[in-house]
Amino acid sequence: MGKYENLAKDIVRNVGGKENVSSLTHCITRLRFKLKDESKANDEVLKDMEGVVTVMKSGGQYQVVIGNHVPEVYADVMPLLGLEEGEASQEDEGDEKSKNLFNRMIDVISGIFQPILGIMAACGMVKGFNALFVALGLYTDTCGGYLILNAIGDGLFTFMPVFLGYTAAKKFNMKPMLGLVIGAIMCYPSIQNSALSAGGEALYTLFQGTMFESQVYTDFFGIPLIAMDYTGTVVPVIFVVYFASKCEKLFQKFIPDLVKFFFVPMLTLLVAIPAGLLIIGPLATFGSTLIAEGVMAVRNFSPLLAGGIVGLFWQILVIFGLHWGFIPVYINNIMTNGFDNVMMPFFACTFATSAVVLAIFCKTKNRHLKEMALPNFISGIFGVTEPAIYGILLPLKKPFIISCVAGGIGGAFYGAFNFRKFMVGGMGIFELPAMIEPDGSWGNFIVALAGIGITMVIAFAATMILYKDKNEETVAQTDEGEKKTVKADEKAEKETQEKPEKLFAQVEIASPMKGKVLKLESIKDDAFASAVLGKGAAVLPEEGKVYAPADGVISTLFPTLHALGMETDEGVELLIHIGLDTVQLNGEGFEAKVSQGDRVKKGQLLVTFDKEFIESKGYCMETPVIVTNTDDFLEVVEIGEGETVPGDGLLKVLK
Repeated sequence: MGKYENLAKDIVRNVGGKENVSSLTHCITRLRFKLKDESKANDEVLKDMEGVVTVMKSGGQYQVVIGNHVPEVYADVMPLLGLEEGEASQEDEGDEKSKNLFNRMIDVISGIFQPILGIMAACGMVKGFNALFVALGLYTDTCGGYLILNAIGDGLFTFMPVFLGYTAAKKFNMKPMLGLVIGAIMCYPSIQNSALSAGGEALYTLFQGTMFESQVYTDFFGIPLIAMDYTGTVVPVIFVVYFASKCEKLFQKFIPDLVKFFFVPMLTLLVAIPAGLLIIGPLATFGSTLIAEGVMAVRNFSPLLAGGIVGLFWQILVIFGLHWGFIPVYINNIMTNGFDNVMMPFFACTFATSAVVLAIFCKTKNRHLKEMALPNFISGIFGVTEPAIYGILLPLKKPFIISCVAGGIGGAFYGAFNFRKFMVGGMGIFELPAMIEPDGSWGNFIVALAGIGITMVIAFAATMILYKDKNEETVAQTDEGEKKTVKADEKAEKETQEKPEKLFAQVEIASPMKGKVLKLESIKDDAFASAVLGKGAAVLPEEGKVYAPADGVISTLFPTLHALGMETDEGVELLIHIGLDTVQLNGEGFEAKVSQGDRVKKGQLLVTFDKEFIESKGYCMETPVIVTNTDDFLEVVEIGEGETVPGDGLLKVLK
């Protein structure tokens, strides 16, 4: 096990245990579980878990969003499940049939393409940079260096059916090596269109005068073999492997155990390959052509509108993991037409998100938000936007809307200027080399850069104008009960002027509850006791009420209500954690009297809880009250002792 062993154990336990997991895959930022019963998963516990960004349910998958280090977490989770990579339990087949068609489609597509996503991006980047360096005149496309780099970039895409045969076989619960062989057969040189046509004149032409016009150069025992080139294709092999998986299951039932080892794969290939090359492959290829022509027709109706729609809604699709349903369209367009200009307006969204996060970094005074914003900006520029979306934009709401609108504007620009991508692969700025036109001209590349600039300027400016920190403005009550807005920094300046000059300022934090004061290092939780989360004290409550220990804003109210964070007017960030390990109660026994973002006064009731009920469940009621930004101050001193009531001094913060 690796460094995420504890997180992996917590995740498996809270998705319902290994017995509730049918299969697990991962993409760039998410663990994608297929659960037998999603109701057994503890959604809120997982969302509150350190190391988990959020939880999503979509496309028949239970998605635990981790972030950029998801491969390491995945590697630690898999041994706990007792599954090999890509393997699914046999019990899950019945569940598959019960899911609606849309969810099944998303699940199949993501399961087949996710395993090769990383290597696809890597190969695409090599291929793109190779084209860029030739266009810049650094070397020619006839030199040995170019040929080797092109082989690195082209290898996966040329033999795409081999890779998809393997991943599709795993998805359809067929022996993976059998899928690999099917993919290899579909790339076999002598049955490709160019090899067949080299034999001489066509015997005849099928579907003459239509978009499906096909030459026939040979036959299979009298059945015409339509000349196709399956190298670089994505759709035909998936359908052939699916058919083969059904054949394999059928033969498994009837072939005697003594000879199953070699007879089942032999019969599967003898049935599936002729059917695939004679019927399934051509039909799937025709379908791919039809899809490509169809989406092009929709786009041609209004390129600007089509691009705007893709850009506006792409991030919403990403949130629910539904963007996978459109990835085959994008790949199919490139493989069929030599470029994609239908889905590519989503390219603007990457930079819209990044610019919004950069603006938040520049504007916010919240230290934790700043710490999150910069790495998420860098991650977004490189094409991974989910950490920024889940960790910053969605919780703040308005910045997410700004990023969607800016993405829509950038997408409309790309649509209007026929922005294209000519090869699969790369993410974020690493996609740019794939936008150089095959003839080496730079027009499309310039459109790409212009779209990035337009999108980022709009997103950055709109965020700087419209976004405000929650604590940037505070609301005070007048004697008549009227509300008026007072800038927090003006208030702080006024208070400073009124106070006599001291060597250092002192901020007193009151006890939030009635009970007995405990030394923080004495409580039964190592993380709190060691002060790694911040200095403070603890209270053993006598009644189930939590009051505000100072004037300030509720910065965090956990969905399980077992803990809350607040920032005082003096900038002290507090965490009040009601009991130990009480997150596992999932909110049972707690009731909130305030909401996240509310301004509160010292002594105001914040949360009530059923102390007897919680103790009856076996939980310790020791309640840490800690200063989470301890490092921002000279010292945090415990001043409370013995019995305490709300309002009594508990901590003194020196600054």
